[in-house]
Amino acid sequence: MHAVTIPEPGGPEALVWAEVPVPEPGEGEVLVEVAASAVNRADILQRQGFYDPPPGASPYPGLECSGRISAVGPGVNTWAVGDEVCALLGGGGYAEQVAVPTGQLLPVPEGIDVQTAASLPEVTSTIWSNVFMVAHLRPGETLLVHGGGSGIGTMAIQLAKAVGAKVAVTAGSKEKLDRCAELGADILINYREQDFVEAVRAGTDGNGADVILDIIGAKYLEQNIKALAVNGRLAVIGLQGGRKAELNLGALLAKRAAVTATSLRARPASEKAAIVAAVREHVWPLVSDGRVRPVVDRTVPMSSATDAHRAMEESSHVGKILLVP
Repeated sequence: MHAVTIPEPGGPEALVWAEVPVPEPGEGEVLVEVAASAVNRADILQRQGFYDPPPGASPYPGLECSGRISAVGPGVNTWAVGDEVCALLGGGGYAEQVAVPTGQLLPVPEGIDVQTAASLPEVTSTIWSNVFMVAHLRPGETLLVHGGGSGIGTMAIQLAKAVGAKVAVTAGSKEKLDRCAELGADILINYREQDFVEAVRAGTDGNGADVILDIIGAKYLEQNIKALAVNGRLAVIGLQGGRKAELNLGALLAKRAAVTATSLRARPASEKAAIVAAVREHVWPLVSDGRVRPVVDRTVPMSSATDAHRAMEESSHVGKILLVP
């Protein structure tokens, strides 16, 4: 089979479409013939040499995929050859085939084609685990999403609206903010032109955001604390703006606020399985009935993954970028 390999860390040109061995499904695993994968920021970090796969994971990039089961390993009795699935991965999605633990499999939702389903596992698992399982966003509260036009952002808007929350988003262009508005965002903030702290306060009668989903990290830490409401929860899931910043504990205490920081890729298989099960229970019905829909910007041949990574780095997309073998 073929996969996107990284012989040496570097720019997008470091990605090489090469022939590699076919993986063997182990105990409790299935082999998936990949219909599509999707590009995530973590893939770029891996390509640059900053984010190695967890022990035992495939060395190839790709944290999610969709396709059909082509073989089952020992001990698998809940899935069968031919089943259409999508999957949360520790790596290996940029390939023609990938071995997946059954706890990280999801059926392709009703009304979604198998290729488009590749855009769902990583974003839905990330958002559900952080915004709902950890930060406990509730109906009537306000969620602030940084990077509203991203794959994470476009899905977070829809899920928050589906449970009855108000949504504020930041993005860097009118075009992206317009797309966010189409998805249901209530407060639209151009971070290049506006102070998001002031904009969130103005849109919430001075209260601030109850939950903030942050992909920036250090650069936004102080402003995020200011933007939180009393009893607010800040969930940090990315470090695009750096790793280290000074935290004013007095400001945090005054608001009785909480800061959490999580990653999904390195979690134990049991935790991933629990998150995937929660996504299947709570998110899949919303997707199947059309209240939540994947947003796909473009589809790129896997052999041209360099072009997809350039587009991701340029932030020229809205929603997800898919790769197809």
